Amino acid sequence: MPSSSKDADAKNAAPPLPEPLRVAVADSHTHLDMQSGTVDEGLAKAASVGVTTVVQVGCDVAGSRWAAQTAAAYDSVHATVALHPNEAPRIVHGDPDGWSRQGAREAGGEGALDAALAEIDALAALEQVKGVGETGLDYFRTGPEGKAAQERSFRAHIEIAKRHGKALVIHDREAHEDVLRVLKEEGAPERTVFHCYSGDAAMAQVCAENGYFMSFAGNMTFKNAQGLRDALAVAPLELVLVETDAPFLTPAPYRGRPNAPYLIPVTLRAMAEVRGIDEDAMAEAISVNTARAFDY
Repeated sequence: MPSSSKDADAKNAAPPLPEPLRVAVADSHTHLDMQSGTVDEGLAKAASVGVTTVVQVGCDVAGSRWAAQTAAAYDSVHATVALHPNEAPRIVHGDPDGWSRQGAREAGGEGALDAALAEIDALAALEQVKGVGETGLDYFRTGPEGKAAQERSFRAHIEIAKRHGKALVIHDREAHEDVLRVLKEEGAPERTVFHCYSGDAAMAQVCAENGYFMSFAGNMTFKNAQGLRDALAVAPLELVLVETDAPFLTPAPYRGRPNAPYLIPVTLRAMAEVRGIDEDAMAEAISVNTARAFDY
């Protein structure tokens, strides 16, 4: 095999198993349906390093159904259901850059969005569904023409979460001010989680004042992510969670390679270093926090 092919294979290979945690934790946000291997394999690999619980997150109707079915089949899996912010304008306008794995289809209008939201509402009532999300606003991928659909969908998800007593899982990309504004206008659910926290230290203080959980992913280990580390440093420990967002955001030194729940220990150890506490204390806090956030 040519050396270039070997290098490419190494770059795309799954990272090695990290040293197991001594205190079991949960991956608060993952996408098992987008990862290689079977669910059984992924859960077993995660459990072998102390990641004994995962929250499987839905991003469209089909994915939300799959999340609910998977959580019903595995005691170690909890589900959340939602239309990803980029899915809402795709449904209304036929946006080809939306989230859906089904690809673009003809625009369905507001009625199609209502129908999709009704399916999410029905799934949110299920016992194994512990959260509504990921929902929110994404101004990175969706332009101004999609903002109205995103915000209408976000407001609907907030109402669904509150009515069913479920956690709200927020996707916030380059939309901090508007996300906080909508939460204030609608009244946030009792348990609100900022998935893949992307704000700065000042925003972390705002989240803390409101009791919002902040979940940190592998990108907090990146060299250019000092702002995230600064936010983690000031976030109250009782509001901090950890996640993979796998298969995305693989932590350093494995950035660019496939991510999976078994890599949680890498991020957690980096988080403990930022906080100046040992990994056991970090893991204990995160374990308690995640169970409280998702009420399991």
